[in-house]
Amino acid sequence: MGLPEINIEFVGKAVTAVKRSELGIVALILKDDIGTFDTVIYKSVEEVKTADWSPDNLDYIQKTFLGTPSKIIIERLATTASDYNDALKRLNNKRFNYLAIPKIEAKDTSIIFSWIKSKYDNGKKTFKAVLPNSVADHESIINFTTTGIKVGEKEYTTAEYTSRIAGIIAGLPFTRSATYYELPEVDSITEIEDPNKAVDDGELILINDGENIKIGRGVNSLTTTTIQKTEDFKSIRVMEVQDLIKDDIRTTFDKQYVGKVNNIYDNQVLFITSINSYFKGLADDEILDPNTENKASINANVQRLAWEGIGVDTSTWDDQEVKETSFKKNVFLGGKIKIVDAMEDLDFKMVI
Repeated sequence: MGLPEINIEFVGKAVTAVKRSELGIVALILKDDIGTFDTVIYKSVEEVKTADWSPDNLDYIQKTFLGTPSKIIIERLATTASDYNDALKRLNNKRFNYLAIPKIEAKDTSIIFSWIKSKYDNGKKTFKAVLPNSVADHESIINFTTTGIKVGEKEYTTAEYTSRIAGIIAGLPFTRSATYYELPEVDSITEIEDPNKAVDDGELILINDGENIKIGRGVNSLTTTTIQKTEDFKSIRVMEVQDLIKDDIRTTFDKQYVGKVNNIYDNQVLFITSINSYFKGLADDEILDPNTENKASINANVQRLAWEGIGVDTSTWDDQEVKETSFKKNVFLGGKIKIVDAMEDLDFKMVI
């Protein structure tokens, strides 16, 4: 009798989606010899013990909290550590949204990118990273490139300010994007000569509008689009919504269905009905477009191919018969949704 609560759980996830989007988690990897711990988790800046960190690392932690993430997971390494492998192993089974390494060297960015990309492309992790000057061409990497970041008397490198950027993105609700997010603590930057080209090249940059220093546009490093990866995949906000939906559906399926529910058509329909209720809740909050049909269904084409792959002739089956003939332990679903992005561009032609 557990099936009805699936719908309740999905409805609950939809209701809390906006709130949860403000509660992203930042992972930092810091090299420091003061503390003796490997991992520490802070939920607020007040929990940070100044005696545990070098002044620079303490500053990076405080800068991360300016963006109001729900918590920061810090993996500490000795300053003599030659690579980040131990920290990555500890992070592998933790849940976080954005990784930053403020003291990362250029030679290590490709290693971190490869690790993040492999986890993301595997489909079971939604890890992302903010890396300095990383031409990754991938939606899981934010390529931060601004230089000459001055805060008071201190000038930060691009790498050092990735922690601040990660904190901002992790703490943003779905009600706004990172575009034009102001960083009031920053006094000046080295301004990029052609900011439009930088954005088109997949760079997240800071700009000076004459009054404020702010993020130019909330884009990730993806520049190569395909039929599967459209222009929408370049948007940090769109990818955050997509990752939230993937996580919600996957975790609910794993917790409520795997090993507990028989794989028959009727039970698949119940699961799909719950997913569509979840989509409706997201549309009510304008996370999905309420003017579009956001709907999941059994993927008849894939299910037909599965049967034919083991020698079954399905030529006389219509799509409904295919859907009703479940395949072994597999649940083949498909669907279409429209994720809402924030207003960012205005084209207003006035005739007088």
